[in-house]
Amino acid sequence: MAPNATTSKLTIKSTLPPKCPHEVEKIDSKSSEITKVLFETDVDPFEDEKLAAAIAPASIPEKRKIELVWRNVIAFGILHVSALYGAWLLVTSAKWATISWVVLLYMFSGFGVAAGAHRLWAHRSYKAKWQLRVFLVFCNTLAFEDAAFDWARDHRVHHKYSETDADPHNAKRGFFFSHMGWLLCKKHPDVKEKGKNVDMSDLKRDPILMFQKKYYLTLMPLTCFILPTIIPMVVWNESFLNAWFVGTMFRWCVFLHATWFVNSAAHIFGNKPYEKAINPTENLGVSIVTFGEGWHNYHHVFPWDYRASEYPGSGLNLTTYLLDRFAEIGWAYDMKTVSPEIIEKRTKRTGDGSHTTWGWGDKDITEKEKEAVLITKRKE
Repeated sequence: MAPNATTSKLTIKSTLPPKCPHEVEKIDSKSSEITKVLFETDVDPFEDEKLAAAIAPASIPEKRKIELVWRNVIAFGILHVSALYGAWLLVTSAKWATISWVVLLYMFSGFGVAAGAHRLWAHRSYKAKWQLRVFLVFCNTLAFEDAAFDWARDHRVHHKYSETDADPHNAKRGFFFSHMGWLLCKKHPDVKEKGKNVDMSDLKRDPILMFQKKYYLTLMPLTCFILPTIIPMVVWNESFLNAWFVGTMFRWCVFLHATWFVNSAAHIFGNKPYEKAINPTENLGVSIVTFGEGWHNYHHVFPWDYRASEYPGSGLNLTTYLLDRFAEIGWAYDMKTVSPEIIEKRTKRTGDGSHTTWGWGDKDITEKEKEAVLITKRKE
């Protein structure tokens, strides 16, 4: 990370509520060392321009030689070739029951990552009874994106050091790297170092989660590969080729890419109605394929909101809709949200003006006029 000699040591004032477990941090701009936790939401360019200037250079990725992990390169190469063959079989010979099976497993996988690894375990944005946690662990294992414990650890690092070298899928290094390239090469040393210091004691106390982690190498092949292949062959007499290449390889590959779009597309393409000084964006397409995970500008500003969006549960936020149904039967509870008043204040103060309710109100407004408004806001 690049040093900045314009300031000495600055303390970031957290914008998070008192009960939120996240820490705040101090940055020494001379040494560029991060001592605790950095959230991009802690930077308000309207209130502290010097602070924003001191943090900006830290997001410039270090130029270093990429060291490929050839085992992963070969494995993902085989996966994509298999998925392409599966796509051909899907339109030429797979039974409708198999196509429906792919959709069902895709939805289960999405719920396991979005509601489980992400909103429950990474952010603790709500609490879940053991019945829901067991179901979420099953769905998460089906998704095969690593054990939920490890997924949550990497995601906490991503939020604490977003768009820096410590971010596992730093979008500053380009679309391909943030999409899947980060899985094909060795991690930056900062990722490993910061990952070791993330507090995971809360998840270690969850016996269901730790059971998954302990037996993951047994549970994952059975859940993600073996059962999805055998069930179509036994229940509706599907061929092995269709069951394996369509029901397993094609389905898993498509789901992986949908999830990866949150790290890539939703950090590059879209508007920033809540905070224009950060990379994450609101991306409708990503939200559709990930059941509500693409409202990313909001999520990085208010990471503790179980909805991961300002919008209530709907077709554009299916995960929230399902969590609300589980809340009705008592399996999900203590759902954390952000009040409309706080959302409005933050949007008006730091947004890019694209919010449908509290935006600029005139699509024809010029950039010069917008800048004049921002200058006025800074003086207020």
